[in-house]
Amino acid sequence: MRLVTYRRADAPAPAPARAGALTDDGAHVVDLALADPTLPSDVVGLLAGGEAALDRARAVVVRPAPDALVPRAETVLDAPVPRPGKVVGIGYNYEGHDGSRGAAKPRPERPDVFVKTANTVVGPDAPVVLPRSSDSVDYEGELAVVIGTRARRVDADRALEHVAGYAVFDDVSARDWQHRGSQWALGKSFDGFGPFGPALVTADEVGDPQTLDLEVVVNGQVTARSSTARMIFPVAELVAYVSEVMTLEPGDVIATGTPQKLPEAEVARRWLAPGDRVDITISRVGTLSTPFVADAG
Repeated sequence: MRLVTYRRADAPAPAPARAGALTDDGAHVVDLALADPTLPSDVVGLLAGGEAALDRARAVVVRPAPDALVPRAETVLDAPVPRPGKVVGIGYNYEGHDGSRGAAKPRPERPDVFVKTANTVVGPDAPVVLPRSSDSVDYEGELAVVIGTRARRVDADRALEHVAGYAVFDDVSARDWQHRGSQWALGKSFDGFGPFGPALVTADEVGDPQTLDLEVVVNGQVTARSSTARMIFPVAELVAYVSEVMTLEPGDVIATGTPQKLPEAEVARRWLAPGDRVDITISRVGTLSTPFVADAG
């Protein structure tokens, strides 16, 4: 099931955001609460309802009532979870991506964890403003893990039981601000610096999260291509590690890190500029597209 948070494109602002699911052909959104009034009208509420709520949602997606179907062309998608309680990022989590410009660093003993604030999260195709206070904005294509059931001090061999599903995430960063101090939070947390979506694909449809292909395309040019099999710390270990410190709640997000850019992209590296478009595709999960625009003040 591909869960979304959507708004009707023709509704007067501020249009309420509602939980939906894409039909198999992607042509319609099924409004879950309209199809089954016992279901919550938001995705976090749906996740908090556990497998029973998700099973009811699956049933109405298979046989949706006609009045619960909304043409996809008449909707605007928000992030699947528009306001996560936590967005946890992981740095340098792919083989070959260690942030060095010279000799490779030793393999890390534990995940490199940072946080992004909730104001960063925007949906697919939402324009991201390049802040006028930074001239070094970068992008990173990542697999996002969305928590489904509360996780506190879970073991790695049970950690995936707490995962609702997966989405695509772009960890946008202002590198100059990121390196102004010992902490990364400011450089990672400008408004809109966490494009996320287009849908939350439930774990049963994705299967093994360590068998996914990931590709990043900027203005039509491939700049990164890898597989989640190359993660240093796989999804289960990340959930277990983070849950040792903080209780993970339904709707919380872990962005699992990005692969190293391709050699030709590293050589031609430039920061994002107005008019750029970043497309991130992860097999069995989807494609997240993000345009970047100038700061109009």
